[in-house]
Amino acid sequence: MGTMGTLTTPDLGLMTTREVAALIRKTPHAVRQMRHRGIGPKGTRVGRDTLYPRAGVLAWLAGLEQADHLAQRSA
Repeated sequence: MGTMGTLTTPDLGLMTTREVAALIRKTPHAVRQMRHRGIGPKGTRVGRDTLYPRAGVLAWLAGLEQADHLAQRSA
């Protein structure tokens, strides 16, 4: 016998534009502009929203850190 109630969905590790913006302390508009210029994290349009895989956002941030030569000197 099945249970009735709320459906549980797996956490796919997807972030909204607002969540990415909060993580990197930028505005959602800035995140959208970076994405459109090809310098931001890769996202996928789902209807009117853009969703970003959390692992991809973290990898993008790690890449920025690796490319920052000043940050590398202080480490």
